[in-house]
Amino acid sequence: MNKFHLKAPFLLAALFALAAFSACGKQAAPAPGEPAVEAVATEPVATVQNETAAAATREAGEISAETTAAPDEAIDTQAAGVTEAAPPTELKPASVQPSVRLTARAPAPPVSARFKEGRNYQKLVPAQPTSVNPGQIEVIEVFWYGCGHCFALDPGIESWRGNDKAPYVQFLRLPAMWNDMTRLHARLFYTAEALGKLEEMHTQIFREIHVRANPLNSTEQISELFQRHGISAEEFNKTFSSFAVESKLQRADLLNRRYRVQSVPMFVVNGKYTTDVSGAGNEQQLFQLLDELAAHEHGG
Repeated sequence: MNKFHLKAPFLLAALFALAAFSACGKQAAPAPGEPAVEAVATEPVATVQNETAAAATREAGEISAETTAAPDEAIDTQAAGVTEAAPPTELKPASVQPSVRLTARAPAPPVSARFKEGRNYQKLVPAQPTSVNPGQIEVIEVFWYGCGHCFALDPGIESWRGNDKAPYVQFLRLPAMWNDMTRLHARLFYTAEALGKLEEMHTQIFREIHVRANPLNSTEQISELFQRHGISAEEFNKTFSSFAVESKLQRADLLNRRYRVQSVPMFVVNGKYTTDVSGAGNEQQLFQLLDELAAHEHGG
């Protein structure tokens, strides 16, 4: 009786100590080659304590064997007949096959290697509709009569469009529409076109401004110029303020915004590409670039 009462407290203490070591072991397993539990008691206190500890160890060993078997059964899902959920499938970039990336070819550039997109010409995004017939390629010069660079480039343009451009290229002009002065000169341009005088007067208008120093900044000055080319003041006034000319001005304003015109002279090829003299490199390379872009569009 006394021996039983003496064993019981120590037996319970040993069980609590063993349970504590088991929980730590689940959370942090010992490294390979290290003991699972370090020895704590080193010297016997009394014979009764030794016997009690031995009994507790035997009984705790049986309990430990039972309690440690349960986790093994829970983990071994195949032995228990439980189907384990499959691990999540690793996502791989299978939508783009490496072989496709290796064999896919980038679209050929529209021009030779000496001209680079972003340096010599710009791609117009979005591309704009053209106003030419099927099979023709539209090349537009955006200009202003008061621009000295446009005046200097005009002889080269006349030579290119008359002798050098491909027969499928349709060359058109578009006046700039920035402010009151450019709009006045745009009205002058469309008035000459409506009166059938544009081919005759286009270069002369440049010369009137840049050689004769007549700015053509008033309706009276413009009317006098037309009279020198055989157009009466009455006919000029009627055409200058006509609905046809107003409609052309509205369209020119729309195209200026669509092409995002910031400077002149500027060129638009088939509603898809823009360039200028400085971008191309020089005047000669400008016309070569226009030819290559137009040829690409015609062949594509």
